[in-house]
Amino acid sequence: MVPMSERTIALVTGANKGIGYEIAAGLGALGWSVGVGARDDQRRKAAVERLRTAGVDAFGVPLDVTDDASVIAAARLIEEQAGRLDVLVNNAGIAGHMPQEPTRIDPATIRTVVETNVIGVIRVTNAMMPLLRRSPSPRIVNMSSSVGSLTLQSGTTAEQRTGPVAVAYAPSKTFLNAVTLQYARDLSGTNILINAGCPGYVATDLNGFHGVRTPEQGAAIAIKLAILPDDGPTGQFFDDAGVVPW
Repeated sequence: MVPMSERTIALVTGANKGIGYEIAAGLGALGWSVGVGARDDQRRKAAVERLRTAGVDAFGVPLDVTDDASVIAAARLIEEQAGRLDVLVNNAGIAGHMPQEPTRIDPATIRTVVETNVIGVIRVTNAMMPLLRRSPSPRIVNMSSSVGSLTLQSGTTAEQRTGPVAVAYAPSKTFLNAVTLQYARDLSGTNILINAGCPGYVATDLNGFHGVRTPEQGAAIAIKLAILPDDGPTGQFFDDAGVVPW
């Protein structure tokens, strides 16, 4: 077996189920060592065991993206086990309670969603940045959604618009896209590539399993962005078909 020091090291947040699990499985199939980030101990351990049974070099990373101490401990664990991080996939996210019409929503719902979907990404990314800087080809992938596209949201007809009215979830992804762009500007001139990816409408517990795509299909864009060449794009938003308008 190739020692961890010679393997590509990845961390996937929210990797105990759904799209995150399939991202971990896909990266593991490349021969990578994959950290399974999840806050639920039992589900994380079960996911790691399942991945290992499938031949993936997986290891558990206790991680609550909303908790500073948890994120710091996760960075320390990866440093102890691997000494660096090559790829970070910020996948953990929540939809928040529905309905989310602006005129009816409890502002606390917006606050909770943004704490996970945006601030959690910033918290994890900054904690892992020293480890990413040790990589020869670091990549950051932020899992977004087409509902975060202001261009698509502002279509003139219902057929042109994407997703339901959701003043917590959809703007949190718009916010995440803007954050991704700001990181790209800040990291310009470095070897760190950061992009946002849309998995499509995937059947997961986030949407009550109403999606039309499988988690494996949804994971494909994250894997594609994780293996970009050194001259690949940064600060952009992609789905399987190509660039998504901001």
